Amino acid sequence: MPETSPASKTSTSHKTVRSGTIYDFDMQERRRESLERAEKLKAELGDEPITETDERIAYRFVKRVFDFAFSAAVLVLLSWLFVIIAVLVKVDDPKGPVFFKQTRVGKNGREFEMLKFRSMCVDAEEKLADLKELNEKTGPVFKIAEDPRIIRVGKWLRKLSLDELPQFINVLRSDMSVVGPRPALPNEVAAYNDYQRQRLLVKPGMTCYWQTRRNRDSITFDEWVDLDLLYIKKCSAWSDFKLIIQTVGVVLTAQGS
Repeated sequence: MPETSPASKTSTSHKTVRSGTIYDFDMQERRRESLERAEKLKAELGDEPITETDERIAYRFVKRVFDFAFSAAVLVLLSWLFVIIAVLVKVDDPKGPVFFKQTRVGKNGREFEMLKFRSMCVDAEEKLADLKELNEKTGPVFKIAEDPRIIRVGKWLRKLSLDELPQFINVLRSDMSVVGPRPALPNEVAAYNDYQRQRLLVKPGMTCYWQTRRNRDSITFDEWVDLDLLYIKKCSAWSDFKLIIQTVGVVLTAQGS
């Protein structure tokens, strides 16, 4: 009788066959945890409507001053890193540009051109249609763990979240803020319902509650929206500061994807 390897024991330890169907108990556990998270989030969010932050003049002033000063400092102090990344991208894939520009939707539906270091092949957007059926996310967003469009250096840029650095230019221009809901694509916003469109009440940001979650790859789109609305509802200078510190931790531990 052939001996079962430890690896095979591990891979089947959480699965069983019932009525001809294989049940993955790990998947069931993840779904249960997701439901529990969603219920706690809904309870924290409450039933009160989300209001705009435009009336909070002092907070908006402090936030804008911080955004400008912080982004300017980062762009100056990390200019050497920008040069290194630009060279690496160009060497890895010399056919394409260093920066990737993409139309995103900002506050109140205003569109702007978001910047990133290019981490994918030049024709990535043209290849997207062929990958749609592999989407691992719910809702109008697209994401897969092993995206074949990502170039070699792009994997590390994403892992360390370094591909996002040029967005400090967007922050300097006031298209974005350091903290806020991640900017969505126009086609994603077109599929929003009224509840989801509340994400557009504030400027989009480079980091948010979703960005700092260790389990963010398992978070559904509905949970993601609820997290953004919770931020809008409770945003303050202190909560922004805490999110920035948490984001630094995420970057240093290479939790990007």
